Amino acid sequence: MMLETVAAVPGMVAGMLLHCKSLRRFEHSGGWIKALLEEAENERMHLMTFMEVSQPKWYERALVFTVQGIFFNAYFLAYLISPKLAHRAVGYLEEEAIHSYTEFLKELDKGNIENVPAPAIAIDYWHLPPDSTLRDVVLAVRADEAHHRDVNHFASVIISSSFFTVSWFFSFWGYQLPLWDIHFQGQELREIPAPLGFH
Repeated sequence: MMLETVAAVPGMVAGMLLHCKSLRRFEHSGGWIKALLEEAENERMHLMTFMEVSQPKWYERALVFTVQGIFFNAYFLAYLISPKLAHRAVGYLEEEAIHSYTEFLKELDKGNIENVPAPAIAIDYWHLPPDSTLRDVVLAVRADEAHHRDVNHFASVIISSSFFTVSWFFSFWGYQLPLWDIHFQGQELREIPAPLGFH
C-alpha cells in the first residue's frame, strides 16, 4: 500500500508542470496533460481500493502523509531539472510495482493471502463482474501498472535531453536564448500524441 501512496504523485506533478508550461507558452500539450492526470487518478484509485481491503491504522496514515510530502517535493524538483530522468525513474518504479503485484498474485494462489471478494469501489472502477475477487483486482491493477510503465518509458525516450543550464531555465519560463539553446536535441512531449483512453 505504501508504494501506491507515492505512485499517484508523479502523474499529478508532471501534469501540473506541463499544464503551467502550456499556459505560459500558449501551446497544446498533445494530450500529455490529460494522460498524466489520468495516470495520477488511476493510481489514486489503486490506493482507495487497497485501503478498503486493508484498513490502515492512524500511524500508517501519518507515515503516508510524511512520505508523500517528501516525495512530492523531490519529484517536483527532479521534473524541473530533467523531465526525461523523472519519467525514466517512474518507469522503473512501475516495473517494481508490476513485480510486487506478480508476487502478490503468487501468494494469493498459494493461499497465503485470503482471496476476499473485491471491494465495491474496484468493481465499479474497473467494471469487474459482481463476483470478482481480490485476485481479479490485482490483475487489473497490474495491467494498469504495465501501462504506466510503458507510457513513462515512452515519454522518457521522446523528451529532449535537458540539463539545468541558463538556457534551460529561460526556456522553461518561455524565453528563447538561441545562442545558448544547443542542448535540446530530442523532441518535446507535445510533438508526439499521448496514449489516451486506457483507463
